[in-house]
Amino acid sequence: MAAGDPHGLVLGGWEPVREAFADNLSSGRDVGAGVAVYHRGQLVVDLRGGFFDRSRMAPYAHDTLQLVFSTTKGVTAIAVGMCVDRRLLNYDEKVSAYWPEFAAAGKGDITVSQLLSHQAGLFSVDAPVTLADALDWATITGRLAEQAPLWEPGTTHGYHALTYGWLAGELVRRVDPGHRSLGTFVADEITGPLRAQFWVGLPEELEHRVSPMIPSPPPEDPALAAMMAQMMGPGTNAWRALSLDGAFGAEALEGGEDIVFNTRAVHAAEIPAANGIGTATALARIYAATFATVDGVQLLSDATRERARTTVTPEGEADACLLLPSTFGMGFMTTGFMSPYMGPGCYGHPGAGGSVAFASPEDDIAFAFVMNQMDNNLANDVRTISLSSAIRSVIG
Repeated sequence: MAAGDPHGLVLGGWEPVREAFADNLSSGRDVGAGVAVYHRGQLVVDLRGGFFDRSRMAPYAHDTLQLVFSTTKGVTAIAVGMCVDRRLLNYDEKVSAYWPEFAAAGKGDITVSQLLSHQAGLFSVDAPVTLADALDWATITGRLAEQAPLWEPGTTHGYHALTYGWLAGELVRRVDPGHRSLGTFVADEITGPLRAQFWVGLPEELEHRVSPMIPSPPPEDPALAAMMAQMMGPGTNAWRALSLDGAFGAEALEGGEDIVFNTRAVHAAEIPAANGIGTATALARIYAATFATVDGVQLLSDATRERARTTVTPEGEADACLLLPSTFGMGFMTTGFMSPYMGPGCYGHPGAGGSVAFASPEDDIAFAFVMNQMDNNLANDVRTISLSSAIRSVIG
């Protein structure tokens, strides 16, 4: 086996997934990546391949950890759902019932459902925010509590690319009997019981295992570059949401890194919308446990899962930040234009550059893909489409 070739587990009959994964690597679409599939509660695919970083000197190993950007949001949605199951939260209750300070600036009637489905109009904050502010939980949640909605809540939806995690995470912290942070809740209640390697707030002793993200090159087509600037350039809603008005921009870089999400400071903080770090195996295992029992652990009740995966954003409505139609349930991005997954009924979340994790209970499938080479996308990555299609070819 040559350096960088796919290695790991593939049960009989699942070879098409390995072939699609190998094609992504050999074509150059991937530098280093991992993919995992659970079927009927069993791990049937668990592969790694390629290289740890752009130097292509070290292999992408079984214990390599990967930052997954917004794929983190799905794990946060699961944590919220667990609080609903424990009757600590109600999707239809007002946020201010759990977080009184949130009622400021006309937000008293915003519901948990509106918050989780990106309808609250809180995709950024008007007051200046530095990276240090954003990495301090009390500071950033305090700013969000003070912020006036950027549209009338419930009248439209727009991707809360970073703020979703602090908003949802603060809800969990407020209602949890021990007032645990979102990262601690995930460690204690999700990844610990499942023995899954995934963190929101990475311990320093694991930092050496993190494969650095490789930014996508700028588009060569001037027309495409101009369109992206119009959609996502400075001052647009997308730019405001994705960078928190520049707090996570180039000016925040340190130590020669090329993107701020490769820095230790960002890895150490809790950004439950964007800085989860782990393996494809862990993410697939977590999603498998949302609809089935995995080694004695089931994370969500049937009723809560059904509510959480039901799309509540209006059909065909353009996202006020991303401009294209997006579809959300209770924190999950549901099957839609930007998130085709394996078809109707799937729930999960993609991450910037290509990662994704989702479940399809009707197919008894849980799937995750992580990678270090980013592509110019927020969702609907060609690599994940090829892998999902391979799974479909196996199960019919």
